[in-house]
Amino acid sequence: MSVVVDVADVPDRLAEFDRGYLLTSRDGLVKAVSVRAVAQDGTLLVPGPGPGSVRNVGANPRVTLLFPPVESPGMTLLVDGTAAAEGDDVRVTATSAILHKPVA
Repeated sequence: MSVVVDVADVPDRLAEFDRGYLLTSRDGLVKAVSVRAVAQDGTLLVPGPGPGSVRNVGANPRVTLLFPPVESPGMTLLVDGTAAAEGDDVRVTATSAILHKPVA
């Protein structure tokens, strides 16, 4: 089951979650790193995800942030967006988001 989340509501929904994962890709390979994201000025700031993730964003700015539920059963927040490297940090502008819960 999936529920569409309005991009404008992502900062409020993010407050319901703890750590998540930043998914980046380059040359057909996906990299996942554990991160915290902070809502800031209509974007999501991901402080210090690591140099590999920053390089990947430079090569391919399309990313996904995945926040698993804090308690089970719960919903996972998935945020797709466009990212830009800012020094050691990554700033994500959300383009779509859903809350997802497995059916079974």
